[in-house]
Amino acid sequence: MSPMPSDAPSTSAASAAPGRAASPRAESTRRALLAAAREEFAEHGIAGARVDRIARRAGVNKERIYGYFGSKEKLFDAVIETALDELVEVTALPGDDPAGWVGRMFDYYRGHPDLARLLLWEGLYGRTESLPEQRRRIAHCQDKIDSLAAHLGREPSPEIGRLLLTLIGLALTPLAFPQLAELFRTPVDGPQAATEMREHLTAFVRMALANADFS
Repeated sequence: MSPMPSDAPSTSAASAAPGRAASPRAESTRRALLAAAREEFAEHGIAGARVDRIARRAGVNKERIYGYFGSKEKLFDAVIETALDELVEVTALPGDDPAGWVGRMFDYYRGHPDLARLLLWEGLYGRTESLPEQRRRIAHCQDKIDSLAAHLGREPSPEIGRLLLTLIGLALTPLAFPQLAELFRTPVDGPQAATEMREHLTAFVRMALANADFS
């Protein structure tokens, strides 16, 4: 058996050369580790994930995980950061069409079921310190609050934040809790069912916002 690649710099070496571009091979290894870790963490969570399985899926030596990310927990943080960046890029801001935004969120969560699982695992982990990249994540959320507030002719406020959290919950709940959808006889288990759920969600949002008192 051929040896696993050993192309990543050590943590100390990486920190000694800030700003230096990674080699194509090193960047390819990093992407492979993130992809393998995303599958592993979505399936097993932080506590249940195994670095040896991640390394095996990525086709590298498990020491590369520590060389690139420092720890299993920091690898999970990097996976979450990458997944949320992809979500932000695709779903844009809610302001022009909040109902359409909920529909796009629903579509994205349905097409990326691992994201819902990752977010649930992150919430269950019992982290005592701040979330990774918390300032940047808050800034993304503030952009959404500002966008929705402008659409509604309101000032950004905790009320708008609660509204956004509710909209996200509408898009996420049918997919994050399929057992509940099954109990209510509304499983999202095929294209037709997904279309019907999406139409229900967007119609509900339009009705709710049309009848809301924001005076």
